[in-house]
Amino acid sequence: MIRLCTLVLLACTACRSNAPPDQYGYLALLGNDTVSIERATRRGNEIVSDEVDRFPRVRWRHTTIRLADDGTIAHLEMDITTPSEPSNERDRHVTADVRNDSVRITKHDSTGTKKYAFATGGALTMPHLPMMYSLTDLYFGAALRKAAAPGDSVTLRQYYIDREFDRFPLHSGVVHLLAPGRAEIHHDWLAGYGDATFDSLHRMLTYDGGRSTYKVRARRLTNASELPDIAAIGQRFAALETSSGGMKQLSVRDTARATIGAATISIDYGRPLARGRVLLGGVVPFGEVWRTGANAATQLTTSAPITLAGMRLPAGTYTLWTIPGKDGHADLIVNKQFGQWGTEYNEKLNLGTQRLAAGTTETPVEKFTISVIPAGGRKGALVMEWGRFRWSAPIVAE
Repeated sequence: MIRLCTLVLLACTACRSNAPPDQYGYLALLGNDTVSIERATRRGNEIVSDEVDRFPRVRWRHTTIRLADDGTIAHLEMDITTPSEPSNERDRHVTADVRNDSVRITKHDSTGTKKYAFATGGALTMPHLPMMYSLTDLYFGAALRKAAAPGDSVTLRQYYIDREFDRFPLHSGVVHLLAPGRAEIHHDWLAGYGDATFDSLHRMLTYDGGRSTYKVRARRLTNASELPDIAAIGQRFAALETSSGGMKQLSVRDTARATIGAATISIDYGRPLARGRVLLGGVVPFGEVWRTGANAATQLTTSAPITLAGMRLPAGTYTLWTIPGKDGHADLIVNKQFGQWGTEYNEKLNLGTQRLAAGTTETPVEKFTISVIPAGGRKGALVMEWGRFRWSAPIVAE
């Protein structure tokens, strides 16, 4: 019997070793623009992947992973090349080892080596990279092994790879199984929820960030013809970054300025691109408070008292928020809080709310645009345009 079991075990091991590797990838889009693409090869518990992303800085990654039996990442090694960084920081090598109650991370470039050790309390612990969906796939997969039935939630700890997150310790994420083959994720760097679908082996098929601040959608690539040439795409991304003057945020920051009467008015805001997306009712949901731009809250400063859409604003700084309606109208909210991120809306600090005049643009506007337009004397207008919608409000300087 022992001899028979040994022969069966050897036969199964031989079958696994002779099984063809699983080759796949992920393509992530923001509207119709590619923000990351990757290809991976998995043999048993070993995964090797290549990826390039531009969120917003272009980075190439080559990653090797060894999985533990519970689907978590026991060992990770990643080589990262960032063309836009200083030459002594351009190439980085990261290793991470997860043990029963801790994770140990080493990050090395020509400036030196940094080592980190964090206690995990025995929790599932996985890496987080915003636009590397082969890691998101494993993140979900490890959690779903623990979720027995729809309604179950699994908490994970997450550590970080890229330089801009070096100062942060572990954070937390939660995966909630909604139904067989469907789950959502929320974590400390995601304002809102990401939704994913899976096959029976817990492999992530699609990811949808529509309910979060990251409006990215990703899908699994399984056909050989879809698997990308990462080096060629990375070179194109890097060349585009260089030709446009270096790394830029996906939604650039801009300022609209004008003088109306005695008031000098400036509006600091993020300018998302349409990227072929449905804007009203899509990127900007109906009936919900919108930050009126991207990233940090949209901020208005006036040097003298004004009336905006019938609301009196003493000299000072405010934030502007909007609520679009299904019938085409939109409400403007002026809030007394300022300097916050665009997800930190505090209704208790509202100065007032008024209806905006709604119209359409003559031609589609690709980049969200706010203008302050003087109209002579003490009068002017605040105008917001994106896609085909145009919202406006009168400004009167005291």
